[in-house]
This record gives sequence, C-alpha cells and structure tokens, in this order.
Amino acid sequence: MYKRIRDLREDKDLTQQKMAEFLNISQTTYSRYENGNLDVPSVVLIKLAGFHKVSVDYILGQTDNPKRSTGKKE
Repeated sequence: MYKRIRDLREDKDLTQQKMAEFLNISQTTYSRYENGNLDVPSVVLIKLAGFHKVSVDYILGQTDNPKRSTGKKE
C-alpha cells in the first residue's frame, strides 16, 4: 500500500508537501504514511483514491486494476 501511495504521487510529479496540503496534514505525517510508519486513516485513503482517480482497493493492494467502480452495472 505504501509504495502505491508513493508511486501515484510521483507519477503526477507532486511533492509530499503538495499532497499534504491537499489532505490538510503536515508533510511529516504524509511522509510517515508513505514510509509505512503511520497507518493511513480510512478518510485519507478515500481522499487519496478520489484525488488519483483509483479505487481504495487498488491503493490497499487488493487489486491491480486501478479503475474505480462507478457502482453501476453495465
């Protein structure tokens, strides 16, 4: 999970500081999330998934498919 959070941020060429500002947390806290030194709260996981347009399951490593479900059956 932590590597995915870092990879998603780096893919957009964003700094930890920019992500921390988006999440309204300190850069130190965000860094601890990426390094696995601090558990990521579910509310933060949801915000990260929305920001990166991926599913929470993708961030958690439950799937390798980054697409979010729309909740609609096709």
